[in-house]
Amino acid sequence: MANIEKRISNDGITSYRVKIRLKGFPSQSATFERLTDAKKWAQQTESAIREGRHFKTTEAKRHTLAEMIDRYCRDVLPSKKSAKDQMQQLAWWKSEIGSYSLADVTPSLIGECRDKLGREITIRNKLRSPASVVRYMAALSHALTIAVKEWGWLEDNPMRKVTKPKESRGRVRFLSDDERMRLLKACKESSNPYLYTVVVLALSTGMRQGEIMGLTWDVVDLNQGRAILHETKNGERRAVAITGHALELLKALSKVRRIDCNLLFPAKENTPQKPQKSMDLRTPWETAVKKAELHDFKFHDLRHSAASYLAMNGASLAEIAEVLGHKTLQMVKRYAHLSEGHTARVVESMNTKIFGDV
Repeated sequence: MANIEKRISNDGITSYRVKIRLKGFPSQSATFERLTDAKKWAQQTESAIREGRHFKTTEAKRHTLAEMIDRYCRDVLPSKKSAKDQMQQLAWWKSEIGSYSLADVTPSLIGECRDKLGREITIRNKLRSPASVVRYMAALSHALTIAVKEWGWLEDNPMRKVTKPKESRGRVRFLSDDERMRLLKACKESSNPYLYTVVVLALSTGMRQGEIMGLTWDVVDLNQGRAILHETKNGERRAVAITGHALELLKALSKVRRIDCNLLFPAKENTPQKPQKSMDLRTPWETAVKKAELHDFKFHDLRHSAASYLAMNGASLAEIAEVLGHKTLQMVKRYAHLSEGHTARVVESMNTKIFGDV
């Protein structure tokens, strides 16, 4: 409820201080020269707070969205793995509404930006996908959350009230037996000496491109048949089993490895004077895909292929998630239809045990 206090200064000037206290919300206060203005502000502010429209705090008025993004990029972003992508995403928000004070960054304003994002054409001459819009919104949302929780610049994150675009179902493009044979043949015939081994590793382990290209000999144990990934997308260390043909290829590679570079797949130009970097995979990969006559197939689809093969060979969703390094089963549910035969066998086995010959 609003409380209006009449005040008279030493020089005889009268003012009216309004204080609003509502359970579950920070208190708000303001001072007016006229009682009618004080009552009007109290009524409007109370209504705005109850309806979730009140973001007009002192701190929120004092800082712009651009200031918030600059501080976030300086103090928070450097420690995040996705810093490069988020820097670009936040730069978009800054260019669009950076001049607005945080008090004026309302759900409706963010909603307008969301819709504009969805209409934009990317550098690849394609309409921006809903998943991409969601990532842009997530980048700004985290910055706003930090401004609320740690800096005290906002009372609440306005992004919470903005509806996210519905993302399409996860892509499940995997190689058929014939496609796999054509791709592996093209990789074997590639002028790049590492391409075949890289693709076999991706298909047999489900590792991401960045994880494979970042492999160093000190994390690969050829005797145990495994690699320890210290830097992963979800931030957790993961052990990857390397067996069969993939292990044989790595053992052969270890016998001819370069002694001036610890990477499994180094670039040609690496020298002791230059920082070590992995080879450029794009050109040899695209050439092999074209030669194998694969339609709509990306390197990341090798990971989908590995997961699909696991599902079709009886692996449970939990086992697939463990192999791929997912924390939850949500990401691997897209492969559920491929393991229906395995699920049916499990249900049949359970029924046999509990009902027997009834």
